Amino acid sequence: MRMSCLQENLSKGLAIVGRAVATRTTLPITNNVLLATDPSAGRARLKLAATNLEIAVSCWIEAEVEEEGAITIPARLLTDFVNSLSPPEKHLPSERIDLALSPKTRTLELKCARFEARISGHDVDEFPPIPHIGDGMMTKVETELLATAIRQVVFAAATEESRPVLTGVHAEFEDEKLTLAAADGFRLAVHTLPLAQPVAGKTAVIIPGRSLAELNRLLALPRKEGQEEAVEITINPQKSQVLFRLQDVEMVSQLIQGTFPNYSQLIPQSYVTKAVVDVSAFSMATRTASIFARDGSGIMRLVITPGEELSPGKITVSARAEEVGDNMGEIDAIVEGEATKVAFNSKYLMDVLTILEEEQVALETTSPSSPGVFRPIGTENYLYVVMPMFVQW
Repeated sequence: MRMSCLQENLSKGLAIVGRAVATRTTLPITNNVLLATDPSAGRARLKLAATNLEIAVSCWIEAEVEEEGAITIPARLLTDFVNSLSPPEKHLPSERIDLALSPKTRTLELKCARFEARISGHDVDEFPPIPHIGDGMMTKVETELLATAIRQVVFAAATEESRPVLTGVHAEFEDEKLTLAAADGFRLAVHTLPLAQPVAGKTAVIIPGRSLAELNRLLALPRKEGQEEAVEITINPQKSQVLFRLQDVEMVSQLIQGTFPNYSQLIPQSYVTKAVVDVSAFSMATRTASIFARDGSGIMRLVITPGEELSPGKITVSARAEEVGDNMGEIDAIVEGEATKVAFNSKYLMDVLTILEEEQVALETTSPSSPGVFRPIGTENYLYVVMPMFVQW
């Protein structure tokens, strides 16, 4: 292999695939990144790929190729060296970096301006194969819509491995819509978004929460001018892997096998009290109360009071911790129904208030022992259900 590319492009490419490099592994080769020339697109490109066996990320950068070849190189060492070659003055143009592989010694030689390095690598035959998904259910989703949906759902997935299906996000593709749902046993987040390309029939899979979080990082990357504003999604016929294809970037993830709970049964169909509040004011009140809640088992108490003739309704947000102190804050609310009290885990409240994009949110409750439902005002495609905490009032 003999080729050259811009140091800036190589640095960006390594950053894209770097998160898929294994950190703690019994397979040392997964600490490496794959470098391979790829003429398949009709033009010379360098393919970079990494995998931790749960996800695999590949990206392509422009390159001038004199001789084809492939090698795997320790990812951290290569990344640190390439990044160190960035010009100290940001306005200076990126230098060209030349790469040459010695097949006999499996050593990659890098030259950039007056700097050079030699890094020992391993044959590509030792590297786990990057899954190729050509057949299966295929659709497309607009990038911004998918990014918002992931952000509003993935945080509710479980982090403990005791119930593996709950560490994933249930994705249901049907006709012209995609529904994402995540639950950890204490809360549930559901987001529905339109598909840019309809599907035939219904397909449901469980995507690891970590994989979707990584996909969201890729979706946030700057896009080239004229780049398609949609993500292509392909699920293989066995429903064991899913491919997300962006411009010059692909991510393949393993899917979680199992049965996701019937979450629709967890969503209350009616309410006794509904309070509409300003998201920023509610967020400030919960953030303040959480300072005391963290020393009081995370308990945050809400007292919802309907308005009277001349005074608006309100929600009183409070928290207390024995031997530490307590606090209380009030926010205005448009209250429909009866006065009520309910307590929630402060983290679960702050999590949802942080990701809402709307200015107002409705909290629907039935009793102090029933789940609370949060629905943003102005949209019907998202809801968040959180279980109450049982407290002494």
